[in-house]
Amino acid sequence: MNLIVNNFSIGLFFWQIIIIVSILLSFIDLIDILRNDFKGNNKLIWVLIVLFLNLIGVILYYRLGIKQKIQRNNTSL
Repeated sequence: MNLIVNNFSIGLFFWQIIIIVSILLSFIDLIDILRNDFKGNNKLIWVLIVLFLNLIGVILYYRLGIKQKIQRNNTSL
């Protein structure tokens, strides 16, 4: 237990949190992209952006991609 406490690094802990959050947000975005409709090849483009650019891709999707979704009319009774 002493070895773990002595080797603790706040910098390493900070980067691990960023990586975990980035992975979780990427999964959430991928699920959102795959569940919704987009015009043309936009769905494929957003999947590739989120996969290859990770945290930057997630931020881009929240800023630009959500506006590109095709709105569905839920007029079921």
